[in-house]
Amino acid sequence: MRVQGRARVDRRTKNLIHRIGPGEIAVISHADLDAPCSGALASRRVAAVINARRSLSGRFPHPGPGLLVRKGIPLVDEVGDYIMQQVRDGDLLEIADGAIYRNGTLLGKGQVLTEIALAAQLATARLNVSVELARFVENTMSFVTGEQALLLDPAQMPPLRTKIQGRHCLVVVRGAEAAQDLRAIRSYIDTLRPVLIGVDGGADLLMEEGHRPHVIIGDMDSVSDQALSCGAELIVHAYPDGSAPGKERLDRLGLASVVLSGRGTSEDVAMLLAYEHGAELIAAVGTHFSLTEFLEKARGGMSSTFLVRLKVGSILVDAKGISRLYPTGESARFLIYISASAGVLALVLIVANANVRATLELWLMRLMYFLGSLHF
Repeated sequence: MRVQGRARVDRRTKNLIHRIGPGEIAVISHADLDAPCSGALASRRVAAVINARRSLSGRFPHPGPGLLVRKGIPLVDEVGDYIMQQVRDGDLLEIADGAIYRNGTLLGKGQVLTEIALAAQLATARLNVSVELARFVENTMSFVTGEQALLLDPAQMPPLRTKIQGRHCLVVVRGAEAAQDLRAIRSYIDTLRPVLIGVDGGADLLMEEGHRPHVIIGDMDSVSDQALSCGAELIVHAYPDGSAPGKERLDRLGLASVVLSGRGTSEDVAMLLAYEHGAELIAAVGTHFSLTEFLEKARGGMSSTFLVRLKVGSILVDAKGISRLYPTGESARFLIYISASAGVLALVLIVANANVRATLELWLMRLMYFLGSLHF
């Protein structure tokens, strides 16, 4: 395996994603490289990824590194932190069988993750799931003890220009396969016109798919200037101590915003925002629902994510994976055409009746969420 390309270096992978281009080599320091970052790097068509740390630590199995390996993108793993000082942005690198060169000088060496090596690491990681789950449960119970108000008391939310009361809200996070899922529910978006809430990079994803977000919420470190300037209401998610570094960026851009403090992740706060403003239903794209996704974040804040799901669960629908429920291929399309022809009168009546259509959309989303939960 031999690869050449210009280096792009950053300890924060989600920052690197916005400035790396096709054919360039990502140099990162990311333990347990998560699926959203791996998927984003793959979508940027990088030539290779050099990770100073271990992409699959063994704490639990997760799909992140596999997304790159299956795309044929070389992943040079566990090179060592010194590589972050050795390489500078724009350096022309050459990778040969895990060895990293600049102008013929050896800078470092790591393991090239292959399908076989990755399978072995995943097998070992599966043995540790029970330990990680126990830690997660312990952390969650500790959080519940100190943060009962999150479940029991109404959260204080800023007023919005956008009307949410009685409407559907679509909360979009730039997670793994979020783009495909967003395309799959285009008819839902076009028909019911939900309030579109972009969580950081989720705002860019909405715009890439032709939708303008109504609200953008997050710490504002992984969303583009273009998305921030689209006219959406901007809410900066501050740390529990009230500090909000993202506010400084918006001030420099001359954009009005409000600051909202809250425990946990920005997607938690986005869901609470929709819930407390009276949303009829919250549909989520790219957010965290599975055990692996909770463990993947490896931080205490994910306990609040679990509790937020408990609080808003009665109106929360996971749109992730909807695309898998849609038939594809010529034979499937033929069956669809036959079925559509046989039921054309019924379809016309449904389309003509907005109330019936909205009810069917709601039950369809709930059914999809139920079917998705069977694979947990």
